Amino acid sequence: MTDGPATTAETAERTLGIILVSSSAAVFGLTGVLTKSIHADPLTITCWRGFVGSILISLYVLWRRRRSGNRDALRLGWRGWLLAVEGALASIAFISAFKFTYVANVAVIYATSPFIAAVLAWVLVREPFRLQTMLAAAVSLCGVAIMVWSGFGTGNLFGDGLALLMTAGSALYMIMVRAFRDTPVVWAGAVSAFLLFIIGWIITDPLAVSARDAVLLVTFGTSFALSSILWTEGARLIPAPESGLLGSAEVPFAILFAFLFLAEIPPVASMVGGVIVLGAVFAHAGRDWLAARSQQAASNIS
Repeated sequence: MTDGPATTAETAERTLGIILVSSSAAVFGLTGVLTKSIHADPLTITCWRGFVGSILISLYVLWRRRRSGNRDALRLGWRGWLLAVEGALASIAFISAFKFTYVANVAVIYATSPFIAAVLAWVLVREPFRLQTMLAAAVSLCGVAIMVWSGFGTGNLFGDGLALLMTAGSALYMIMVRAFRDTPVVWAGAVSAFLLFIIGWIITDPLAVSARDAVLLVTFGTSFALSSILWTEGARLIPAPESGLLGSAEVPFAILFAFLFLAEIPPVASMVGGVIVLGAVFAHAGRDWLAARSQQAASNIS
């Protein structure tokens, strides 16, 4: 009789986790639309996105810290600062990429970051990766090659290159997060966002924006913080394979929002490459999710 309430509680917890992670993917999918809707340059965008985002994420971290009673959570150390700097540089490339190519191209190329992380982990620290990951990475590379090749002579090649650079930076960030397990990652993200504000303030004139852009910049910073917080809270409640699968939904969300709000339709080559990459991403994530579900079912039976 005692198993019923526990099972109900676990189901409710998992449902909440699914909702939070899915909502995070939807909110993060607005990145391309917001970037292209703001007339300011990429550094000004990252400056104000970082400023608003760092404040909101910091408030969340402080709330979490007070709730858990962990008084050591704000000590970054050199590893945390390395994470913050690397994350800031990747963010600059990320925002800039949207200004020079299609939202779909950036979103789809970014979806390959787990595979690039697996390859980099093998090259840098000799971390083995599975056959299915290697196959998915190879298929994704073919899709990205089609998309990038279509950018020759269209003016989108620079943006695609920035998206590839940003994806490599994000993959390296994933490896660092796994390696620096004792580092407060969310707090490092808040510091990274504030670094973007400092860089933008020094290099550009962040106050020279229109009232319309100012509203969008605050919205952008809020959405950035919200997606980070929703992901952090949701990922605590569901298994990693499931959160990875749901997080992949940010790509179709980004493409859908670009079509609805910007009337942006990428060329046929981008669509073909995107379908190939998304097929590999969802097949890989779905296989992990099914394996995790089977393992959980087997453990429940035993």
